[in-house]
Amino acid sequence: MRTRQPTARLEDPRIPVRAKLAAAWTSFMFLYAYVDILAFFKPGVIVDIESGVVWEFDISQSLLTVFLALMAIPILMVVLSMTLPARANRITNLVVASLQVPFAAFNAVGESWTYFYGLGVALEVLVLALILRYAWTWPRTTPPAPTEPSPDREPVRARQHG
Repeated sequence: MRTRQPTARLEDPRIPVRAKLAAAWTSFMFLYAYVDILAFFKPGVIVDIESGVVWEFDISQSLLTVFLALMAIPILMVVLSMTLPARANRITNLVVASLQVPFAAFNAVGESWTYFYGLGVALEVLVLALILRYAWTWPRTTPPAPTEPSPDREPVRARQHG
């Protein structure tokens, strides 16, 4: 009969909020991009693109510039989440993630592929909810109490010679 050896516990270090936010924005960015990439496999999408149309819009430099600007938001949030000071970081993440929720939902409006876009939107909103939670519950520190001289201890004063 063998005796059971105690198993070592896995180390579970605390992950900084900045790293959680950057990881969540990276996940969001991949979901955002891959929903668009996988949508190319829908019948007729490539034909429409070749004829110069994307979702009812004529393909133009302006349209592609808007698409790039929209994609740049989560990309930049990865960097900003790691570099902004805590207060600005928290506020920026709360504002940007809040604005991204309705935008993510808008992407499914009018789509006939409800399972595909529904899952994409649900996953994006789930990640945005995590971002909002991480930013909202960002740990706070309390400033140290001002040090007052103890009643039994007088401040030391230099002697004055007169």
